[in-house]
Amino acid sequence: MSVALTSSAVPTSTRTDKVRVMVVDDSVVIRGMISRWIGAEPDMEVVASLRTGLDAVNQLERINPDVAVLDIEMPDLDGISALPQLLAKKRDLVVIMASTLTRRNAEISLKALSLGASDYIPKPESTREATAAETFRHDLIQKIRHLGAKARHSTVHTTASPPLAPAHDKARAMAPAAAHAAPAPIARRSFGLLAPKVLLIGSSTGGPQALMSLVAEIGSVIDRVPVLITQHMPPTFTTILAEHLARASKRPAHEAVDGESIKPGQIYLAPGGRHMRIARHGIDAVIALDDGPPVNFCKPAVDPMFTSAIDVWAGSIMSVILTGMGSDGMRGGKDIVAAGGSVIAQDEATSVVWGMPGAAVNAGICAAVLPLNQIAPKLVRVFAGDRS
Repeated sequence: MSVALTSSAVPTSTRTDKVRVMVVDDSVVIRGMISRWIGAEPDMEVVASLRTGLDAVNQLERINPDVAVLDIEMPDLDGISALPQLLAKKRDLVVIMASTLTRRNAEISLKALSLGASDYIPKPESTREATAAETFRHDLIQKIRHLGAKARHSTVHTTASPPLAPAHDKARAMAPAAAHAAPAPIARRSFGLLAPKVLLIGSSTGGPQALMSLVAEIGSVIDRVPVLITQHMPPTFTTILAEHLARASKRPAHEAVDGESIKPGQIYLAPGGRHMRIARHGIDAVIALDDGPPVNFCKPAVDPMFTSAIDVWAGSIMSVILTGMGSDGMRGGKDIVAAGGSVIAQDEATSVVWGMPGAAVNAGICAAVLPLNQIAPKLVRVFAGDRS
């Protein structure tokens, strides 16, 4: 969950290029607050402020928004019921589910992602709490900005990412080419020489669905080594996500507990609101939860997990950076590669937002950049000894 209180740079836009936002919430206070926030941004505008999901469904085609901020609990037609109807009318609509932080709403939000929602955001219990309201404002604006911009301006990718070229072929790959030649290959590093003893995964926007798809296909890896995951997510949501990961993987998965030993065959998920680091206790690797300040505007953050793992496993680390906004994981990934480990990034075409994996790719630290459905087979091969 992001907790920065200042906005990042606003992409260049014109009045005709604004992200069109529909706000759907039965609270007039929440609707007014969100509408004011959006109205203050130069690159977005509120095109409708509606009380129920039924209003949204009935008026969608006339309003034609790029993004819908959709409350879960509403009269007439609630958010989870309205969601599939909205997407049936406008397949490329970006829907951000908004809900208070309860276990029920966390469960519904994760279900919404499986039904096609792009993201979720927890609403503060009280808008009178200045810090909570500002956090909510920052997170919501960033989600609307990045997801809305992609919906408006990104082209539909129908092919996989360009092939990866070894680092020594980078100059050749960047040589002038014919006007209609394929995109230049992405420079890559070789996989680490040491057999990996742990799998570390970082993700954010779009991460829950990507994670569940991934863990369902890497059973042999989980049986061999511990798997540690940091997903940008608030408390309660991580509790539910861990339960979903256990069902998807058919392996034990839980929120990490401070001081517990890290063992093969287990999935450890960073709990919302705390960084998950790794420490050594005698001969054992153990979880060390950290209540320090946000890193990369996030808590939990990926970088603390990545960098702390080096002190325990040195160059025997395999790390994966999945879809997400920002650049969290890139600096820690650099450290992992410098220590002799490896980084795999999800490709742009299959990422909901190519911020985190894109930052790693652009930093030149990746041994592979793959569509989501190719990451699990690659990991299975790598952990079986194939590091080509």
